[in-house]
Amino acid sequence: MRVFVYGSELSAATAAAALSWVGHHVHWLLHSAQPWEALEQAGWLRREPTLFDQLQHSVAEGNLMLVHEVDSLRRCDIAWLSLSPTQRDDAAALVSDPAMHTNPELLLVNNSTFPVGETERLQELMQSTQCSVSLPDMLEEGRAWTTFTRPSHWLLGCDDAASERLVRELLRAFNRRSEIFQVMPRRAAELAKLAINGMLATRISYMNEIAGLADTLSVDVEYVRQGMGADSRIGFEYLYPGCGFGGPNFSRDLMRLADVQFSSGRASALLEQVMDINEQKKETLFRKLWSHFGGQLAGKTVAIWGAAFKPGTARIDQAPVLTLLEALWAQGVHVRLHDPAAVPALEDAVGSRDDLATFSDDPYLACEGADALMLVTEWKTYWNPDWPRLSKLLNAKLVLDGRNIYEPSFVASCGLTYRGIGRRADPTA
Repeated sequence: MRVFVYGSELSAATAAAALSWVGHHVHWLLHSAQPWEALEQAGWLRREPTLFDQLQHSVAEGNLMLVHEVDSLRRCDIAWLSLSPTQRDDAAALVSDPAMHTNPELLLVNNSTFPVGETERLQELMQSTQCSVSLPDMLEEGRAWTTFTRPSHWLLGCDDAASERLVRELLRAFNRRSEIFQVMPRRAAELAKLAINGMLATRISYMNEIAGLADTLSVDVEYVRQGMGADSRIGFEYLYPGCGFGGPNFSRDLMRLADVQFSSGRASALLEQVMDINEQKKETLFRKLWSHFGGQLAGKTVAIWGAAFKPGTARIDQAPVLTLLEALWAQGVHVRLHDPAAVPALEDAVGSRDDLATFSDDPYLACEGADALMLVTEWKTYWNPDWPRLSKLLNAKLVLDGRNIYEPSFVASCGLTYRGIGRRADPTA
């Protein structure tokens, strides 16, 4: 098929790479806010496994063409939109363009993170013979290529058999292991995507609340997590307490769901609590540091491992580290931070500061002269550190584990003081 992809989001890059990889002829128009010259230098794109290499390969093979005008839309069968929530007007401008109306059988696939009902609104701007479907973005950052090419499911918002058949053919190469399409009305698909992330966020925040209670009651939350997860009605997914979640898609989907509820006259106290809990948890490591030193933090030096909002990405959008840094700097703490991918994004966000030193190669450099270590992002390189070396490097021998990836008793046996999220080496301490 001939596919026109519009957008500079991760979802657009992944669709362009994957669809051209399986033989479709893809014309990719990047959004003016981030043309190819800027996108190809983006750390988040280069850090995605397989994706950047496949884009380059598809361009070299000729199945992927980077275009600068809408005109190539005239020769396409599919218009695939992958835009951000702030680019709704650009989507409307595209579907209103004369090039869009040349082919009366052109199908619009809305893969953007737009409000519920937006696919129907775009349909109203198209010719009466043209159709639109909602195919919400289900990608996971750090695993974008895998989640597109080996998906567990697609939410397909579709109201006619012909459009469904065309989408199935478009994605047939990725639907061979099992039936992955869940077909439903367009609005239902858009709301289902938001509801999924709302549920996942609720599980995380609930588990963080339980971790806080476990701390108060001198209970190791790991026992509680195991007990909850063993119940088949609950399971273990998204049941890990931590120092808060972030990320562009997860956070804005929650805000979008809250906006949908508010505009419908059904404001959600639950979602407000979920978001409030998450913001509070972003400061939990700071509060543990404050407690350990009795509030005397001025002049202290803290090492931080991890800035990205999750492992496998170079992005720091709504990342817990941003809130944590503000709290530390407000108390006169000097920070030495290591992240294997997100240092450039962090430096762009906070600028050059005398109270911040950054490292991207050796994580132990961040610990030199530090009083304590905070684990914020659970990159695999941090999972099995040289504990005797850390014990010598950290002046106060304090480890604050924001992702509960370490075994408290083992860390303590190495001569360090351990504090996690609802976990500690000595529950009575």
